[in-house]
Amino acid sequence: MSRATSALNRLAVPARRVLLPLADGLGGATSHARALPDSLICGAQRSGTTSLFKALTLHPAVTGPVLRKGVHYFDTGHHHGLDWYRSHFPLRAPLRARRGRPRVRVLESSPYYMFHPLAAERIARELPGVKVVLILRDPVERAHSAHAHETARGFETEPFARAIELEPKRLAGVEERMATDPAHYSYSHQHHGYLARGHYVDQLVRMEHHLGRERMHVVDHADLFDGTPDALEEIVRFLGLPPAPLAAPGRHNARERTVMPESLRTELASRFAESDARLAAWWGRTPSWCA
Repeated sequence: MSRATSALNRLAVPARRVLLPLADGLGGATSHARALPDSLICGAQRSGTTSLFKALTLHPAVTGPVLRKGVHYFDTGHHHGLDWYRSHFPLRAPLRARRGRPRVRVLESSPYYMFHPLAAERIARELPGVKVVLILRDPVERAHSAHAHETARGFETEPFARAIELEPKRLAGVEERMATDPAHYSYSHQHHGYLARGHYVDQLVRMEHHLGRERMHVVDHADLFDGTPDALEEIVRFLGLPPAPLAAPGRHNARERTVMPESLRTELASRFAESDARLAAWWGRTPSWCA
């Protein structure tokens, strides 16, 4: 990561909020000279995407958007256009290989990219050759964690069990509407897809259809957070980065949660059984939560 970008990204949240408009204005004025990402962390939400982004941007040959980890261009910001997206990234010139230092790669992380029905096709069209990393977590735990996250951010007001009951109604017809009207935005699709986001195989097949399996690296949350750097080192190799000493990812953005009743946990796990079986067949391995 460049020294300037590293220093900016270490700023406290209030300072970032003050500087973001200034950085975005400068980026817009110089977008023609800025880089686009070489790789994306596309999700799943609440599966460790922030932790992985922070771990990878400690690599000396990796940097990210200025003052943020994600731009949300391929999901909610696509109407702004590619120049707007480019404006959020570092200038190309300082990233070039020089004096024995390899070229610095650019990384972005927006977990909604995996779930948004139009994101994969947009990524394939506008970032040809980009590589994507996708983290999968026990879908029941992921749903419960997502609910706590959305509640803490003010996007959810219902308790978990009630939000699960409301989900089919909240999401009814939304993806069909997005397919016919790419500009359509659904608040509930972004914030209330607790179970829908956990049917991973359908999202992975869609990503494979547009990008190809060879440009995807799928990692199990349990492997990424087993206390070793092994899964992180596999990601580094997949991204074509030079070897570098990296510590196992730490945990970020953890939220306190209420205890889920075992009866509800069992019911939700049964809802994912068929999807998890198809996931195992597609992936060629048994997910940790099914072992």
